[in-house]
Amino acid sequence: MATKTTTTQKPQESEKAPNVFKRFFTYVEYSRAELRKVTWPTIAETRKATFAVLGFVAVMALILGLVDLGLSSLIKSFLS
Repeated sequence: MATKTTTTQKPQESEKAPNVFKRFFTYVEYSRAELRKVTWPTIAETRKATFAVLGFVAVMALILGLVDLGLSSLIKSFLS
């Protein structure tokens, strides 16, 4: 059976990964470039979406409160 010989070589300077600071600053540059591409909502759109979410939360709180009240009174009637 033939044996395989391997040699370990140090990676060349160009083959090494860049240091952590260079990678971090590259990440920040790419992030800023992506954020420039974002279409941000206007104040009016943000208000509309906020009020829609708050309205939905209020309606769901009312529904869940009523269901909780009904179930708790049902359980009280069974236990008494």
